[in-house]
Amino acid sequence: MATIPLQVAEGLRVTILMDNVTDPLLPDEGPVRRRTWPDALAPGQPRVPTRAVPGEGVPDALVAEPGFSALIEVWAAGRRRTLLFDTGVSPDGMVENARRLGLDLRDVEAIVLSHGHWDHVAGMEGVARVLGPSRLPVVIHPDGWSRRRLSFPGLAPAELPTPSRTALRAAGFEIVEERQPSLVLDGCLLVTGEVDRTTPFERGFPGHEAFVGGAWEPDPRISDDQALVARVARGLVVLSGCGHAGIVNTVRHARRLTGEDRVAAVIGGFHLSGPLFEPVIGPTVDAFGELAPGVLAPAHCTGWRAVHALAGRFPDAFVQCVVGNAIEL
Repeated sequence: MATIPLQVAEGLRVTILMDNVTDPLLPDEGPVRRRTWPDALAPGQPRVPTRAVPGEGVPDALVAEPGFSALIEVWAAGRRRTLLFDTGVSPDGMVENARRLGLDLRDVEAIVLSHGHWDHVAGMEGVARVLGPSRLPVVIHPDGWSRRRLSFPGLAPAELPTPSRTALRAAGFEIVEERQPSLVLDGCLLVTGEVDRTTPFERGFPGHEAFVGGAWEPDPRISDDQALVARVARGLVVLSGCGHAGIVNTVRHARRLTGEDRVAAVIGGFHLSGPLFEPVIGPTVDAFGELAPGVLAPAHCTGWRAVHALAGRFPDAFVQCVVGNAIEL
């Protein structure tokens, strides 16, 4: 495999705009800056009026929802470039958190959607409302528009909300469909394309199905799952939406694509929550011992058992991921 010439960024900031968890009592930590209650209570910060608490009102607090979104700022050739990775689970949650953090979505030059599940795509409604018909490029795998459902033994099948290519185009976005790896922002960032499945333990999502040729078929691989990769002086920064391809597969794939073995950070969803995926926690933690990331920030669908296992095994690298985290590398 020919390696892809990914630029080495002069600096990188990953701000978590949506995640399952918020905690304004957590202080800054290593490379992470956080918005705490003292920040929100400082003079001049916005307040929300409420009759229950008369006076100036209460802090305009960040909101957690069961989805994921991150704003990526990369400095290269003396210039700041900005990209939005996923948009969260609701029309308003992510854009409201961006407003509360003082981040202007009008700076965004491109959007990458990690896959087609609605908890990563639904916030496009809010982005469209903020930006208007911007012609902003939206990178997504062509299978991201597929109808999907969950079908588990003993339960009625539940169809998942499906994103619409037509609706996003009508809202003013430029859809860019890619199966292969692709560079964005003039080579500052890499979208992995379809991820090679090489580990024996990351076998996809049992019970996940897609509507193909007029019938429901097993779709455990979720082939549209892609990650975003940056390169800094200390190695690769891998950003995962859910990691349906397997988070270890994903990091190894990024290493092969770029020819860079050092891993500076892995951030995002690892999809290790619940009884279907908890058996994978052990081998995943063991594999991270070889990958040796400098920063490990599991989020969203990783699940508390996996988060605890990773924090216990890698205390120096582990970062508690919450809404508002700004991870600076």
